[in-house]
Amino acid sequence: QVIDSGYYIQGKRLEIFEGEFARYCGTRHCVGVANGLDALKLVLRAWVEMGKLKQGDEVIVPANTYIASILAITENRLKPVLVEPDLDTFNLSPANLDAAVTEKTRVILPVHLYGRLAAMPEILSFADENDLLVLEDAAQAHGAILDGRKAGNWGDAAGFSFYPGKNLGALGDAGAITTNDGELAETLRALGNYGSLEKYKNLYLGVNSRLDEMQAAVLSVKLRYLDDYNEMRCKIAKFYDEGINNPALQLPKREREKRSVFHLYVIRSTQREALQAHLAAGGIQTLIHYPIPPHKQLAFSSLGNHSLPITEKIHKEVISLPIGPTMSEAQVDKVVGVLNSFSP
Repeated sequence: QVIDSGYYIQGKRLEIFEGEFARYCGTRHCVGVANGLDALKLVLRAWVEMGKLKQGDEVIVPANTYIASILAITENRLKPVLVEPDLDTFNLSPANLDAAVTEKTRVILPVHLYGRLAAMPEILSFADENDLLVLEDAAQAHGAILDGRKAGNWGDAAGFSFYPGKNLGALGDAGAITTNDGELAETLRALGNYGSLEKYKNLYLGVNSRLDEMQAAVLSVKLRYLDDYNEMRCKIAKFYDEGINNPALQLPKREREKRSVFHLYVIRSTQREALQAHLAAGGIQTLIHYPIPPHKQLAFSSLGNHSLPITEKIHKEVISLPIGPTMSEAQVDKVVGVLNSFSP
């Protein structure tokens, strides 16, 4: 239908998907963009244009995130303030927020890492007390729920990635922003379309960051299956929780029901290299998310030296097990068996 329509950019399919995804998340607005990094970057840029931020303002962000969370900050000439996570959840620790706040702090950017919602009630309470904006990085958390409220409907805005490997993935790069702020949504639509809401009338020095019709159509179809696929991931995670009994391995800590959609199932081991080799020998492919923390990346050498022992411990020990809606029971059984046979 998209091909036959001859309309490939900013057409009906985008409008339909934006409405569907906004309703799914429980928000008033959804704005499609080119990718997840742009989603975060454009929200911060929009707040600059709206007078809520200025160059040099500080954004609190967990230190153990993917580099995109921090690139969105530095691309807007804002200063990232790296905060240690909770070792059990890998997410931003509310206990560390108070020490990170200065007179220049304007935003908290919690990341729902691996599909588990950050401690949003505590984070929002802190933000309210300190008059801070909250931007959720929900790139890995499509459909994650905490206290009956979905990812993308907690902060002032949220950025989603639809990279093909995500729980809700497109057939290429794609992203979206959700918000309940109408003024923000309108500003975002202009910024992502060369700064224009009306053709040839440019309000801002904008960029080209648009979710095209084909990707919007694909996402509309796949959205119908998201909850079922997330449930499959949760069942596999429960099987891992109950089946893995190797004391040398640290499993993800369970908290409240339905909190995670298990974009990744990440365990920890002090013998990670040996464990990964053991799994590979058993025919089990694994990945490491992420081997190098952002503050150790050459790209961020200008940020100076940081003492972040919890973040560094996480990055040295984590290993991601296979998980996804296409896995069979036999495949899950095999992973458990190989893990339980590991002897460091």
